[in-house]
Amino acid sequence: MTLAHGASPVSRWFAERVWRLEHAFERARASGRAEDDTRLRIFFVLALFGFGFLTLAVGATRAALFSHAGGGGVLAPLGASRADLVDRNGQMIAADLLHYGLYVDPREIWEPAETRAALLAALPRLQPDRLERALRGGRRIFLIGALTPEERSRIHDLGLPGLTFEPEGHRVYPLGSTAGHLVGFSDSGGEGLAGVELALNEEIRAAAASGQPVPLSIDLRVQAALDDEVGKAAQKFAVQGAVGVVLNVHTGEILGLSSWPQFDPNKSATENAQAKLNRAAAQVFEMGSTFKAFTVAIGLDTGVATPETTFDARFPYKLGYRTIHDYHAAKAILNTVEVFQHSSNIGTAKLGVAIGPERLNRYFTGLGLTTPAPVELVESARPLTPKVWNEDAVASVSFGHGMNVTPLALARAYSTILNGGVAKPLTIRKLEPGAAPEGRRVMSEKTSLTMLQIMRANVSDPIGSGKSANVPGLNVGGKTGTGEKYDPAIRGYNHSRQVSSFAAVFPTDGPLEEDRYFVLVLMDEPHATADTYGYATGGWVAAPAAGRVIERIAPFLNVKRRPETFPFAKAPKIAALGTGQ
Repeated sequence: MTLAHGASPVSRWFAERVWRLEHAFERARASGRAEDDTRLRIFFVLALFGFGFLTLAVGATRAALFSHAGGGGVLAPLGASRADLVDRNGQMIAADLLHYGLYVDPREIWEPAETRAALLAALPRLQPDRLERALRGGRRIFLIGALTPEERSRIHDLGLPGLTFEPEGHRVYPLGSTAGHLVGFSDSGGEGLAGVELALNEEIRAAAASGQPVPLSIDLRVQAALDDEVGKAAQKFAVQGAVGVVLNVHTGEILGLSSWPQFDPNKSATENAQAKLNRAAAQVFEMGSTFKAFTVAIGLDTGVATPETTFDARFPYKLGYRTIHDYHAAKAILNTVEVFQHSSNIGTAKLGVAIGPERLNRYFTGLGLTTPAPVELVESARPLTPKVWNEDAVASVSFGHGMNVTPLALARAYSTILNGGVAKPLTIRKLEPGAAPEGRRVMSEKTSLTMLQIMRANVSDPIGSGKSANVPGLNVGGKTGTGEKYDPAIRGYNHSRQVSSFAAVFPTDGPLEEDRYFVLVLMDEPHATADTYGYATGGWVAAPAAGRVIERIAPFLNVKRRPETFPFAKAPKIAALGTGQ
């Protein structure tokens, strides 16, 4: 036997052994001992088989111990896996778990009636008509998916012929409706369809390959408290819908987002469209008096007003064909802080007119109120804004009429006037400690500091509309809002259909750079109760809920109680800006 020049040592060794074995066969035949020849050949065949099995065993062991295939999670080999979603503290929100699809082949079933009865008893969610069609068919067919390992074992133990199982990917949301609207859901093929699952779809799928979870901005402790308080208020006041939002004003991170009615992503296929609607991101509302904070901040920033500037609110304000009234008429000359505390439409409209259409439009654009809220969520809806910015439009939008925005857009604008005057995007991603997105300056730091104190005065002062949101030691500030809904049937605003809200911030004291949080609670069409004395306004239905949320989440956010502040307790009054009507 001749070997090629440069053959490897292994090849030489194997060739020499084959050559020696062949000569052994020849010697056995030459000696006339056929049994030796047969034994050698049998030994040779056994050795080949043994070598083959040994090679397969070594390869399988190596693949099991050292291969990185499927390292992205339980279902990575199935090709549709998604990375786990966790909150900012690493707590599980969503995961891919191994489930099974059930297949039936009627050609192998001996007793269809027995199979039918046993399957329906073992699997109550199985649709009888679907099972009936499968049993009458002539081929193997998929019957039902998303079987848990327990359900698979229960059916397998029945010992019925014609039933087989195949593994499949299934997205599970172990916390049910908690943060359901924010998290969203995906389809059976592993593609995100709503919420975070859609917004970060590619990122989630890519992370599955590395086995790393995708951390979100929310804190499940904050989320649970927000869900609970918003849900209780929604049920108490029999609302059509409700919203809750908690933000870090410096980073734009959404720490909690609630939309009511709640929605369970595990049941996305059976939930109706209204339950799935993320009211915080996808629905626009006429926000009412919460907009007065923007008008006051713009007035301060442009120099049109100071906290001491006064406005004559003794009489209704006639502007063109309109006459503007106050909900609770103070019938007094009010300074800027008092206009805010009394939520005076008259005083705010006069301030808006003094600012002027051009400047008000420019600031509203800078605050992000004329565009969808900048956040990763695809659902973020466009606002409804005035077609023409004239004095009539200014008088309306200055106190929250004639303009519809999403709760997230409102929250982002409030964050801007409370964080030092810088407009930053919102985010559903967890940011690294100390990190903050870049933004665009809209207002001065001085204006921001003043607005923190004005909002605090609205809660700390007994005459303030937000006093029911006060939490001792946390220096809560805020602004009530009650917007009447436009009713096409009467071609005007319906006084019995309101959007009642409260926009809160805490703590209001300390340097601008310190941690600070914004809380929004909104009730859509609340109904008054006996303990609200027939009122369903923001101060009665939303402010108390916001206060309870703040009291519960403060420890989770490491906000310590401190001495309370009472700004503008005795604000001086000077000459009025605008007189009479």
